[in-house]
Amino acid sequence: MKKTSNILKTAIKTNVAHALAEDIGTGDITASLIQDKKNGIAQIITREQGILCGTAWADETFHSLSPEIKIQWHFLDGHTITPNSILAEISGPIEAILSAERTALNFLQILSGTASTSRRYAEKVQDTSVKLLDTRKTLPGLRVAQKYAVKCGGCENHRLGLFDAFLIKENHIAACGDIKTAVARARKLAPSIPIEVEVENLEQLLEALGTNCERIMLDNFKVSTIREAVKLAKGYKTKLEVSGNISINNLEEVASTGVDYISIGALTKNCIALDLSLILV
Repeated sequence: MKKTSNILKTAIKTNVAHALAEDIGTGDITASLIQDKKNGIAQIITREQGILCGTAWADETFHSLSPEIKIQWHFLDGHTITPNSILAEISGPIEAILSAERTALNFLQILSGTASTSRRYAEKVQDTSVKLLDTRKTLPGLRVAQKYAVKCGGCENHRLGLFDAFLIKENHIAACGDIKTAVARARKLAPSIPIEVEVENLEQLLEALGTNCERIMLDNFKVSTIREAVKLAKGYKTKLEVSGNISINNLEEVASTGVDYISIGALTKNCIALDLSLILV
């Protein structure tokens, strides 16, 4: 947990620093029109219902431009927000607030959109034991942020990157020769790191089950074939994951097959930003 927390803290600072440098560049020439270092109050308002996420990124954005800015949040990450709700009140130097506005809202809108999408998917299978996972199909530079948003929405995280778990896919298998060889090499290289094997048919499934790997991903299987796979895997400790062509429309049917996990790229790659605004009051 401590390691995850440190990764998150680093991501927040890095994300915000890059975003502000991209937006402000050599200086906010429009905000410089405000003279006499005026202080003011602003509100962040939502125009639609969703799940709030990204408050720490917003805090970091405002405080990076002025430590004098104070922020009072009326909702926390993971909370459901409704149209026209005041999410936060911000007070401090107006120039700094306005310079931070777009960057702060970008983080809030994208991450709230990701969390809201995740919640919609999670609610579809809330009465089942299946766990919904994200993928590595995230916005470049926002991997940690979006995976945090997925959890705020009620789903779970797959591996963070290429470094924390083996996922032996079609091309790895081809390059190694076969599934058994690939898994054996993974065990020798890093005995403590979990191994997942992606299979494309029931023949490969049986081969992968024989290796006692921790998880097998059924790639683009039809629902009828998934049910067969679940039957074949009974008696093994290996968990089954389904991936490919999963949407909100067929999610419940896939979950009913008895698989342990369903990984869904749409949680992060198809998110629609939540409609939020910042208004000076």
